[in-house]
Formats: sequence, structure tokens, C-alpha cells
Amino acid sequence: MSTQHPDNVSPPPWTREEVLAGDAEVEETFFAFSELGCQEQMWDWEGKDADPNVVRKLLVNYPEYFKAHRLGRDVFLTLRVANPSVETSDQKAVLEALASIPRSYDVASQFYSGDVAPPVFEVILPMTTKAEELNQVSSYYEKLTTVNEALAPEWIGEFKPKQIEIIPLLENFQGLLHADEIVREYISHRSQTYARVFLARSDPALNYGMISAVLLCKIALAKLSGLAKDLEIKLHPIIGAGSLPFRGNLTPLNLQNFVTTYSGSRTITIQSALKYDFEKESTKTLVQTLNSTLAKTQPPQISESQLTLMESIARKLTASYQTRVEQLAGLVNTISNYVPRRRDRRLHIGLFGYSRQLGSVKLPRAIGFTAALYSIGIPPELLGLQGLASLSDLEFALLNDIYPQWKSDVEWAGNYLCWENLNMLSDNADVIAEITRPYNLKAVVPQILSDIETLEARLGTKIGPRTLSHRKHQNIANNTLIALAEESGGADVARYIVESGRLRYSLG
Repeated sequence: MSTQHPDNVSPPPWTREEVLAGDAEVEETFFAFSELGCQEQMWDWEGKDADPNVVRKLLVNYPEYFKAHRLGRDVFLTLRVANPSVETSDQKAVLEALASIPRSYDVASQFYSGDVAPPVFEVILPMTTKAEELNQVSSYYEKLTTVNEALAPEWIGEFKPKQIEIIPLLENFQGLLHADEIVREYISHRSQTYARVFLARSDPALNYGMISAVLLCKIALAKLSGLAKDLEIKLHPIIGAGSLPFRGNLTPLNLQNFVTTYSGSRTITIQSALKYDFEKESTKTLVQTLNSTLAKTQPPQISESQLTLMESIARKLTASYQTRVEQLAGLVNTISNYVPRRRDRRLHIGLFGYSRQLGSVKLPRAIGFTAALYSIGIPPELLGLQGLASLSDLEFALLNDIYPQWKSDVEWAGNYLCWENLNMLSDNADVIAEITRPYNLKAVVPQILSDIETLEARLGTKIGPRTLSHRKHQNIANNTLIALAEESGGADVARYIVESGRLRYSLG
């Protein structure tokens, strides 16, 4: 599934515009289908002004391709809308998105001379926490088609499709932990032979740390597998993965590890960095491999006692990680302002949630957060790993058994650690005056050093730059921090963020 996540450094090959919007995203959809071999495109209405005429433009602009590859049968367009229960400023946009579905059907029906499958028949609902939210969207759509059709049937015609499927996008700790319960409740109200479930990977990492995010996805995959057997229904999990380890580690070089880590998933997102920062042929091969192998992978077989231990591991590591992020929030928010925009999106600030006793802090979205920390040489994968020391022997053994790739994931991230910046934040008078003290980093830098010390003890090796490219990245990260400390260094900060992003093949 090609998506519009703006984690790319380089622009698409067909445009010189740095900010992708409008018809360029229609062209991108054709590129994903025809050049990369993707089978599905997410058309994103969440936090951005989506084109409601995308189906018309695809069929009119690329008729030969879509005559040979039927939209809704061979290749697919899936809407992501805002969650009206959470994103109140976008509530009315959901109505516009749903209203575009019957219009798209009419366009496709004319294009295919009546022999048509619905070009859009699934909708992704982000931030899903309960089945009621899914039922509200599907129920509203059915009322929309029924009422409007009854008003003037001879004038506006029949509304198709009559029903749509809602795909829950599960993003928080409890949602992923209880994925099976949410899906069970949703499909109990419907007669269907399959359901798709979207398991987020970036936002859980932002909120709980990388290792916790992976464990939560594995818990969800295992529980959904059990639900499918119990109800005798086919469930098709989707994993939303970016290129950097913090957001999924889906790259041509890490493909086999990725498929093993998320075995049992049936759809994987292909985000912008993978489309535009890697060689097209290597990305195309990656897509072909996923298309041919995902259906053959089996979900993890995890016992109830192991699931309980995995939850315990995730909670322990989350507590340590969240403490670091709370202390880094001010600095991260400042640096994220310099991360270049790659999509025309409305400002969207994510809420980083803690327990009520600890309050809450605001952070940028996961891409900006990841880019900000990598750009100063503090990869977010390393934060909170002092929590590894709190794991029991049984828990640590299970982590190594269930998610052995965690070691290679954090080792890769550790190559981009900038020791010089940690030293400057601790010892350099100018940096302490301009950054450490204003952003209240005095306590967190020793904690990050403790995270690294714990990690190195667990890995049995030192982390830091290894190759010339890693050392170049370290130098740029050092320049970024120095520019940030200078009053007039804003333009340099933005430039350095792009330069370092090119070296790691992704902004964030």
C-alpha cells in the first residue's frame, strides 16, 4: 500500500516542487501502481486537503492503464479519514470524503461501461479505540446513501456501493493490546467473510518507544490470529512502516528481517522515503517481494503467559522512554520547526500522552520527531534503554526470542549517534548557555548516557559511527547543534537536516 507519509528527503522524479500537493499526488498514485507495482494507494483525508475527484482524474489521465488494471478489482484506492471522535476540527471533512465514494462509483461505471467494481469500498479510521467508532462511520455512510437516494431517485440516481468496510487503525497501547476485542465487537454487527486491521508502528514508537511498539504489534498479530480461528473469518493485518528503525525499518537491505518481524501481516505501507530516497529498482524489487511473500507468512504463535510477559516488558520500557521524551520535548519541538515540509498538510500536533499523574506534553508528528532527534545525533531508538536493566532474566530471554531483531535495529540506529553533541550538551559553555539550560536538558543528558551504557552492556559492543558515511553524518549533526546555538543559524539548521537525511535515506 503506497501512502503519502512525508518522510522523504528527495522530491519525486517527475516534479521539482519540494511540497507535494494536488495533481502531483494523483500522478504519484499512478507511479506507485505502474512503476513500483504497489497494489493499493491510501488516499489521505486526515489533516490535509484531499482531492475528491481522484478517481475521475486517474481514469481520465491514464485510461489505457486502468482499462488493463481495473480500479477496485486489480488495484485499489483506500480512503483514510479523520476520526470525528478525536479530530473535531475535521469532523465535516469526513462527510465530504464519504460523499465522494458514490460519485467515484458513477465515474468508474461510465468509464467501464457498467461493468464495474466499486473503485472505493474501504475507509481507514485512525485513532480507533472502540468498535462503536467504526459502526458510527459505516452507519452514517449507509444512511447517507439511503436518504439521498430517496430524496430524488430520478434526478440524482442510485447510490453505490450500499455499504463500505471500515478498517480500524489502532495506534495506542490499549488499542493494540486489545485489537482482538475491538475487531470482534465490530464484526459481530456485520455479516462479512473478512476484515482488515491496520496496526500503527510510528505513533506507538513515538509514544512508547521502538521496542514497545514492535512488541505491541506482535501481540496484536497473535491475538488477531486467534480471533480469526475462533470466528472462522479471514483477518488481514496491515502494518504501517517507515524506513528508519524507529518507524519500522522497511528498507531493501532489511527486508528479510522486516518480513520475519511482522510475520502474519498481509499489507505493508510503502511510504515516501522508500519511494523517492532509494533507487527505484531496489524499491520495485522490495514491493514485488512483499506482494509474493506476505500471504505465505504465518502469525506468531505466542502463549498467554508469553503475552503477559510481553506486556510487562513493553510497560517497563515505556516508562523509561517517556521520562526521556518529556525532558527532550522543548528541544524536539524547536528543531522540528526546521524540518522541511514534503506534503501540503495542515498543522497537526500530536499529543504525547502520559498517565494523569504525570500530565502531558505536545510533540510533532512521528516523522518530525524522528527527524529532529536524528539530526542532532540522538537517535530515538536509544532513548529509555536503561529500562532493559529492569527486565527479569525471563523477560529479557523472551525479548530475545520474540524480537531478536531488536539488536540489529538499535545497532543500526547507534551508528548515527553523535558523541560530540552529548559532550557539548554537558561540557561546552556556549551550548549549555544557549541550549542545555533554556531547554532544561541538564538531567536528561546523563540519563541518555546511561541508556547507551546499558545498551552496550547488553550488546557486548560499543556503539557509534563505524563507516565514513556515519562519521560524515556525525559531523553534520554536530554542525546542526552548533547552528541551533547561534542566533542566526536557522537557515543552516534546515540545510543540515536535509544533508543528514540524505545520508540515512529518510528525513524521519
